[in-house]
Amino acid sequence: MISTHPAHPPRWFNTALWGNSVALSWMWGLGLFFSVQFSVQFGLFGLLSFAIPNCLGLVIFGLITHHLARREPGSESLAHFFTAWSRPLRLVFFLYQILAITLTIFAFIRYVWQPLNLQPDFLYLPLTLLVVLAAAILFGEEFNIRRIKWSHGVMGLIILSAVIVLFFAPNFITNTLPIVAKEQLPTDDLNFWGYLIPICIGFIIGPWLDLQQWQRAIQMHRERVSVAAGFIFGAVQFFLMLLFHGTLALWALGETGIQFIRQGIDGHPYAQDIIQRLLFSNVASHPWIFVAYVVFLGFCILTTLDSGYIALRWFLQTNIRASQNVILSLIPNSLLTSPIPVLALCGLIALAAALLGLELEYFMIFYATFFVGYSVLAIVRCYQNRPANAMPQVKMFCIGSLAVVIFAYGYFLHYPIAMIVGSLLPLGYVLWMLIKPTASEEFVSGASELEDLAENSAPVMRAREPANDQASQEITKGESSLAPTGPTHDVSGHFDGKWFVHSFVATYADTNSVGNVYFGMYAMWVGKTRELFFNRVMPKFNLKNTPFYILTRSFEHKFVRETREFETVSVRIRIASYNRKFVILEHEIYDSTSQILGKGKQSLIFVSSTDYRLLDLPAEVTSAFMAHT
Repeated sequence: MISTHPAHPPRWFNTALWGNSVALSWMWGLGLFFSVQFSVQFGLFGLLSFAIPNCLGLVIFGLITHHLARREPGSESLAHFFTAWSRPLRLVFFLYQILAITLTIFAFIRYVWQPLNLQPDFLYLPLTLLVVLAAAILFGEEFNIRRIKWSHGVMGLIILSAVIVLFFAPNFITNTLPIVAKEQLPTDDLNFWGYLIPICIGFIIGPWLDLQQWQRAIQMHRERVSVAAGFIFGAVQFFLMLLFHGTLALWALGETGIQFIRQGIDGHPYAQDIIQRLLFSNVASHPWIFVAYVVFLGFCILTTLDSGYIALRWFLQTNIRASQNVILSLIPNSLLTSPIPVLALCGLIALAAALLGLELEYFMIFYATFFVGYSVLAIVRCYQNRPANAMPQVKMFCIGSLAVVIFAYGYFLHYPIAMIVGSLLPLGYVLWMLIKPTASEEFVSGASELEDLAENSAPVMRAREPANDQASQEITKGESSLAPTGPTHDVSGHFDGKWFVHSFVATYADTNSVGNVYFGMYAMWVGKTRELFFNRVMPKFNLKNTPFYILTRSFEHKFVRETREFETVSVRIRIASYNRKFVILEHEIYDSTSQILGKGKQSLIFVSSTDYRLLDLPAEVTSAFMAHT
């Protein structure tokens, strides 16, 4: 077979491309504009206090995901891990991404467009929003995750050109108006720590709930790029970009003093747009400097929004396909899996917030409070063998909401102790849940339809657990291990952790006229392996007197590569998920060299053997299957 894949660039160049994409996607509204605000408030020390934890978060995320990717062989190991690990966090990932996109669109409208003071707002702001959304959707549709490193490489060069132009701006722009100097706030009092502690907590663990960074880490591993090296490169570039923007803000402050510092609706001073206002006031004499700054901001915003579009599309397609919700089945799949309605919602929220005169910090509160507990628990779960659907969702939501309220009161009332408590509260609560005597009771199913089943079938599950499944205790639920390379096993199949494996040799009867295995045989192999799996876990099942039948509701398979006759093939199948009505089975097919041939999934339903009406998951199936989930 002739390969149609283009030649890959050198590994160091690929690492640099991915590092650049990491830096640009992380240069979103929060990092881009709060670096200005914190620099104006606390000077160069404040800028470094903001930038260093931000960069450390990227480095730590890269190092840990690099380790997670290497725990199992194969280029899909990190993708398999994320699929199982992220299952109880799906709603949190979605909310995190919505807030990040909303914040970024809001920041562009509030701090790039509104300082131009074009009136009326109700006419110009919606048009600006449409331009932002159209650009994000266009680039998101044009460049998927495999190609985005190239588009971001070009955008990175454009941003670098703008930075070079802005570097010389102080030589040309000199303010002629009287300057009223602004004294920077001290960095050795409680007020500074009221900002610094939430910043350190929020940004060091921030990347863990960002779909954009997970998608990049997974793609890097697929391309055999060091995830750690890519994120370290990105963190260094991101630090330099923050340092540049923050020092540019300090220069603007020296030129303008307090002239362009606004008072917000809460009484706090805000200066996120101080550079934009200074350069716009000099646009008549130095238009090229103003244009360079708008290009710098615009492309930093765009590289976040197109990444968000691609990440949302990946997330929605993955989860909607796996969903068995009857209500969702009534909505066209193309609408459910499209990020466009989500981006439109984000845009409307951002537009309303800008018209109301809100500030960036109002959005930032959630990253320093609400998402902290989820992020910490997510990191802990990387090294704990918890059930994939286990998380105390209601308690986590309540503690996160309480933290938001405490922090908000502290911020609005200028009471830094409350801001610190609001950030530490979710962290402390998660640590308490992990170490308290009844910790194991906290991590039970959050799905009501599974609670009774798990409770009623627990003794049966323990009784039916196979002896050779002891090794599965070392494997995190849902993770995939590659095809076995050891000696031949039982011809009727065997368990490898949670996977049921059937190995055999493909023969001439499996091939087509040109010698490759016929495409339909892969589905037949999966079907045969499924039957052997059923026979292993339900040996007493009798078709003559069974009260239920097992029917296939859907089947899908992705062909990765071909194989030929006399090749040893291993088909692996496992229970991916289930609810009251459906069971989802995943399968993977490998050759003797552990190269994946294909993968897919199927959905099973259960009907009465007498009238074919749809049944709930039979108790016999529950007791048989739960030991292997």
